[in-house]
Order: sequence, then C-alpha cells, then structure tokens
Amino acid sequence: MKKLIIAALASLPALAFAQDGKYSVQGSVGAFNAPAKMYLESFAAGKTVVDSATLINGKFQFEGTTGAVPKNAYLIFNQKGTGPNTRDYKMIYLEKGTVTVTSSDTLKSAKVAGTKTNEDNTRYEAALKPTADAYAALEAKQSKASPEEQKSEAFLKQGHKEEKAIDLQEAAINKKFIQENPDSFISLNVLESYAYSADYVDIAPLFNNLSPAIKETDNGKKFAERLPKLKAVALGAVAPEFAEADTAGKIVNLSSFRGKYVLIDFWASWCGPCRHENPNVVKAYNRYKDQKFTIVGVSLDRPNAKDKWLKAIHTDGLAWTQLSDLQFWNSKTAGLYAVRAIPQNFLLDPNGKIIGKNLRGDDLEDKLAELFPKAAKAGKAESK
Repeated sequence: MKKLIIAALASLPALAFAQDGKYSVQGSVGAFNAPAKMYLESFAAGKTVVDSATLINGKFQFEGTTGAVPKNAYLIFNQKGTGPNTRDYKMIYLEKGTVTVTSSDTLKSAKVAGTKTNEDNTRYEAALKPTADAYAALEAKQSKASPEEQKSEAFLKQGHKEEKAIDLQEAAINKKFIQENPDSFISLNVLESYAYSADYVDIAPLFNNLSPAIKETDNGKKFAERLPKLKAVALGAVAPEFAEADTAGKIVNLSSFRGKYVLIDFWASWCGPCRHENPNVVKAYNRYKDQKFTIVGVSLDRPNAKDKWLKAIHTDGLAWTQLSDLQFWNSKTAGLYAVRAIPQNFLLDPNGKIIGKNLRGDDLEDKLAELFPKAAKAGKAESK
C-alpha cells in the first residue's frame, strides 16, 4: 500500500514547514448555483470544524490559516445544501498556498492541484488506481454471485486469494512511493498504512530514509517513538509480556500460556471487520484446540461497554480466554504491541517467539495446518 531526495535539497521541506500560513481552497464543480453548497470539514483540538460556501455558477472558495504542517480535510458537496451528509466528497490537504479543485460533474472525480502535498497525493492516488479498480471489480464479482456461491468454500477461498494478490500489489506500490518521495508528507501517511501489514525489517529503512524535515514533524516524531515497539513485536522476537483482566475480572498473564502455540487476537465488539473475521478464528480454534494451540483475545472495547464486549463474545461463540482493560484505543496492551488498527493478530510458538502476524482466513488455516498436519488432515476428512 505505500515510498527519497538528495542531501542538498533536504533543507527545502524544512522551510515549507517552518511557519504557519494562509491557505485558499478555490474550485468549481459544474455550473451549480444555490441551494448547492460546498462544505469544508477539518479537525482541530479534537473537534470537527465545518465551514460552508454557496456555489455560484459552480464556483466556491474557502480561506483560512493552517499550521506548520499539512492538515487533511474533506470537501463535501451537497446539491441541496442541507449539510455535509453526502457521499460526494474529496480529501484534500490544507497548507500554505492555493489549492485548486475542479470537476465538470461530481466532486469525487475532481482534480486537485496547486500545492506540493496535494499534488503528491494526486500522484499517489494515480499510482493506486489499478488496485482501487481491482478491489471494485472483486467486490462487484462477489456481489453478483448467488447466495449459494457466496457460501461456497471454494468461492470464499478464491475470493481470499484474489484479495491477497491485490493487497500485495498495493503494498508494493506503497513501498515504491515512500522510497521515491522521501520529502513528501504523503509518504509519512502512507508509511502508517504500510506498517499495518509489514514487519519492522521493512518499516525501519523506509522511515530512516525520509527527509529530516518530514521526520521532524509531530507525526514523524510520533512514528519514531513507535519504532522500538514495532521492533519488539517483529517476527522472531519474544512477544512482550502483559497482564489483563478476563471477563470475570481475574488477571491473566501472557506467560501463563507458555508451552502452547498462542494466537493473540486484537479485536473489539464495535469493529465490523473483526466480527466478520471471527467465524474463521472460531473454525481454527475448534479444529486445533486439542493440540498445543489456544487463542488469547484482547479487546479494544470502550470504557463502560463491558456488556457489549460480553455480548459479542457470546454471539460470536468465542470460547477462548478473553481479556480487556476496556480503554478503547488507550488499551495498554495494544499500545505495547504498536497496534493502531484491528483486526490484528500475532502467532507465538511455545517459547513465546512471534512466528506469524496478521494471519486471517485461509492464511491462518494454512499456518496452523503447517504446524499441526495430522489435525489438519483429520479436519479436512471430517468436512467431506
């Protein structure tokens, strides 16, 4: 999903980020007039800030002052002018200078230019277009399938195989962009996404090659602080020890599972992709629970939402150890494992060494079948 510049130019981005500045967002969408409105939605001090402009012959403009680094925002177009509640939107970056946004019809198809970060983002989106098209085609193919086909194991396996191929293509594009654009704020954002599925050995060199100006931004400093944690949960490392309360309030230590293969599964009751993946995890647990294998669930459920956590455990049939401090994204264990997106998991060997990461669907089944071939063979025989 994600991507250098010579030392002689390294000081240039530093100048760009050195001070606050005025921005202007100027654009046109078709020839719309009132009541059509354009909304600019941004975020400041943890709050959503919304500005609006009525279109005059399709034209609109916003002006303001931005901070020392680019800030992402959303333009949202509503022909009825009833608020920023439509799906016709475009992400842009607010930074010193003039951003131009133009389209003959929908905002979603608009071209964005005028400032470095926005032009970098336009190039990045163009590079990602093949994978976006591939994802859309795969989704269309799956939605057209009959209910019987959608439940077919062969259909599901093929879908997973195709999706994984697109994921790998996207990861290669992301890596190339970061490597080729070390002085771009977009590269730091892309690295955040790339780090979800990559390992420390791939992540660290990409970050280290970013320009000093990018690394010195607040986001750059925060990423640098995460690197030691990413290293601590790299493949081959011994998983960091942690202790959390289970559903009954009893404190459980990770080390108490030594001697078994353990899947640490980060999830939450509010996480749709997690709930969608749970049947695969249940299937794996039921097939291999009599081997030296177990699962430890770590939930990122919200404070005062224990009832929702417990209900999801019961509804999804999660029969293994479940832990949570109910601190949402402030989960101590999630922070320890540098988890910033879920679902996410880590597979440990009996000595606590990490031997797999982000194993979902067939990937989890294949890895466990490799570890427990007899149980895998018996399971397949029973399913026939």
